[in-house]
Amino acid sequence: MRALFVGGTIDNSELDMDGEPPIHYPENTGGGQPRYRLYQVGRSGGEIAYVVYAAPGLPEEEAARIAGERDYARRFSAEDVVSGIDAR
Repeated sequence: MRALFVGGTIDNSELDMDGEPPIHYPENTGGGQPRYRLYQVGRSGGEIAYVVYAAPGLPEEEAARIAGERDYARRFSAEDVVSGIDAR
């Protein structure tokens, strides 16, 4: 799956990820640092095609606007997209 980031210092970055996407990225900072939170999951053919992580403090409406503008669902041919609190 592809992990995509909106907002913060790594805005518009991407990386490949295996397994189940963690709720926060990076998963274990140990230093109390803010972490990106899972915002959106897109599935294609029953498999996770992409996940979107939003920067700490980024309002949900802004994350939705950015993800919509970047049209990740179309890019990854996602048939099922879940956003916000229910992304997991």
